[in-house]
Amino acid sequence: MDQVTLKKYAELLVKTGVNIQKGQTLVISCPVEAAPFARLVVEAAYKAGARQVVMRWGDEQISRLTYLHAPEDLFDEFPEWRKEFYLTHAREGAAFMSIYASDPEAMKGVDPNRIMRSQIAANQAIKEYSDRLMANKNRWLVASVPTKAWAKKVFPNLTEDEAVANLWDAIIKATRADQDDPVKAWEEHSKQLHKRVEFLNNIRFKSLHFKNALGTDLVVELPEKHLWAGGSEKSADGISFNPNIPSEEVFTLPKKDGVNGVVYSSKPLNYNGNLIDEFFLTFKDGEIVDYQAKVGYDSLKSLIETDEGSRYLGEVALVQYDSPISRSNILFYNTLFDENASCHLAIGRAYPTSLIGGDEMTEEELALNGANYSINHVDFMFGTEDLDIVGKTYDGQTIQVFKDGNFVI
Repeated sequence: MDQVTLKKYAELLVKTGVNIQKGQTLVISCPVEAAPFARLVVEAAYKAGARQVVMRWGDEQISRLTYLHAPEDLFDEFPEWRKEFYLTHAREGAAFMSIYASDPEAMKGVDPNRIMRSQIAANQAIKEYSDRLMANKNRWLVASVPTKAWAKKVFPNLTEDEAVANLWDAIIKATRADQDDPVKAWEEHSKQLHKRVEFLNNIRFKSLHFKNALGTDLVVELPEKHLWAGGSEKSADGISFNPNIPSEEVFTLPKKDGVNGVVYSSKPLNYNGNLIDEFFLTFKDGEIVDYQAKVGYDSLKSLIETDEGSRYLGEVALVQYDSPISRSNILFYNTLFDENASCHLAIGRAYPTSLIGGDEMTEEELALNGANYSINHVDFMFGTEDLDIVGKTYDGQTIQVFKDGNFVI
């Protein structure tokens, strides 16, 4: 990929993604393999007025070796210095950017229980940090760049260099970074998503009924105070930002105990470096009461059994089948991209901002208003070309929302 385009992409993440402000700190989490691009982001952030850019490097191969060979008790610990790293920067108002570029099979053969315990320890230690991001008290962003292993998974019949080049091309197109002015292009895109959000918020659906030929037959109730969102959001200090680039979704939260029926996955889920594929979940009064997977059953089990809230849903998102990422016909094996080609649900925690006034509610108040809590928030895709969605309003009207995979409203 040429340097001009890469710089435009880096600037998009800084200006439109986290929307860094003069004098603000930016914390970037990034795999070491993506260091050349990370340097472009650092440069763009300083040019935009950042006071400091702090890097947190990751290496999946080292993580894999740790999970395979470290002593058992390590996975129930989280170092105090790492906790203070997150909490100090969050309390000081930093913005956080995650460059997510995971090998979909990096943790193949690793005991899922070790990964789960490590996640529980981390999430308990930095709960305040995750709470702040979920409530948009700090601006945050998830974006991606290619790595060799990921690119070869997406394009297995190409050489390594060809695969990386093709994945770069797909990412740049999906993020609108190929346009003359990507920042302006995202402003226009957000306006279109906001129109759909406004329409859905005005209708005030009580429930949505999803059906397709895969076998999905699911009714999702929505809390009375639910709030749809999509495109740019506003942080607690009133500054616009885009937490996901790309993003084609409009989303809200389900009522915790109001989900009934069965849902079948339509794309593989890359969860902690393991693939989960061809799975279904059965719900009764919001709880997952049965599940199966042809691929990655143990990883699915680990996800669902992480905590009490991991048996419930925290997000329902609507994405047209006829969307740019879907039209690319590329299976990315990366949730950031695949979720924006398909309607999806999230196992686990709900965003407080998906309730009217939710960002000011306590955990108890959020629960009373139907929001689920968990240390997890894991999206999985179930949208298909033949998906139909029928909404029911509080006054008893039924309205077709999706027909054959696309919006009709």
